[in-house]
Amino acid sequence: MARKPVPKNKLYVGDNLDVMHGMNSCTVDLIYLDPPFNSKRMYRAPIGSSADKKAAKKGRQVGFHDIWVWEKDVDIRLLSFYESHPDLFTYIDLVGKMNGASMKTYLTFMAQRLIEMHRILKDTGSVYLHCDPYASHYLKLLMDEIFGKHNFLNEMIWYYTNASRGKKKLANSHDVIFWYCKNNAQYTFNRDRILQEFASGMTEWRYSKGGQAGQKMPKGKTPDDVFILPSLNAMSKERTGYPTQKPLALLDRIIQASSVEGDMVMDPFCGCATTCVSAQNHHRNWIGIDLEDVAIDLVVDRLSETDNGQTTIQFNDFIASKTPPVRTDLETLTWTKKRIHAHCFDKQSGRCNGCKKPFEAYHLEIDHIYPKSLGGAWLLENLQLLCGNCNRIKGDRPMEYLRARLAERRERQKAVF
Repeated sequence: MARKPVPKNKLYVGDNLDVMHGMNSCTVDLIYLDPPFNSKRMYRAPIGSSADKKAAKKGRQVGFHDIWVWEKDVDIRLLSFYESHPDLFTYIDLVGKMNGASMKTYLTFMAQRLIEMHRILKDTGSVYLHCDPYASHYLKLLMDEIFGKHNFLNEMIWYYTNASRGKKKLANSHDVIFWYCKNNAQYTFNRDRILQEFASGMTEWRYSKGGQAGQKMPKGKTPDDVFILPSLNAMSKERTGYPTQKPLALLDRIIQASSVEGDMVMDPFCGCATTCVSAQNHHRNWIGIDLEDVAIDLVVDRLSETDNGQTTIQFNDFIASKTPPVRTDLETLTWTKKRIHAHCFDKQSGRCNGCKKPFEAYHLEIDHIYPKSLGGAWLLENLQLLCGNCNRIKGDRPMEYLRARLAERRERQKAVF
């Protein structure tokens, strides 16, 4: 009996940074992300909605806090950019001084993830970053630094005509979507598949009676950078009740423009899985990531019925996992632990990479900088030596956790002495 092939479609439940750390480089063709916007709001699924009912069965609510609060370890995460992305470090630090700790926290969060997205995107790939006026101008500079300003293609406007009308200012009726490619010499753009009809009869007249009479008339015009699509209202059949849900038509347009059948599409903030649904409908492979496991149920529900009621997708048609993947595109380190130990000891000048105290070689222990449990590889660049105390504090957590705890300890010591 032939074995059923392993599904390429995957839905991960957990922190998207951990998942992306474990993904191989240059494996994704198109990334769409609709992250939190730092809007200073709290989002919840309406009571009785599909998303709310599924969450209630698990004893939870669906939603998220789009309120960013300064924490001590944010500075430590930001410092991780100091050597690898010095201009990025300077920019985020400056924004924090100008705009406050909340924006600094948000941009640090986004920068960590955008760096990983750049790594896993193919050279022919594109990324679409969905944002709104709260942070779009700050995110644009992040994208310029990480993806390169020469790889910026379009700032698109999604204009929704059914916006609520305020009384104290003009109605907020648009979102911003930044389109970047990884290499502007070879990115995918399917112009012929997204052509639009000409708005007036002038074009038809030119090719029938005008100066271009007798020539073959174009099939349509290239769409402009303004998408006019209504947002989902409470009565929409698409509506799941998931906060900030985007219309399927918006993702259809993006996926058809920047990918082909069989490509891998990823959404690291997939929520109610609109990107996954669109990718499935257009015969693309997909990867979705979300903190809420309700997303698993919503994927199945939204893809399970056709017009004649036939089931088109089941749980075994995609992989749902709470365990991050592990990279397989890196050369396996074959050194003995003794040799690794000696190499790291020399590289660190005999000091613990946490507390920086000098130790004898036999007192230092090999540790994964990015934890093995989260996809950290057995590679020299991911290995370090820690003293026994620092290794116990860090456990199976990233280095940011250890640095934050050590910083707290130093503050307590200052208070005592």
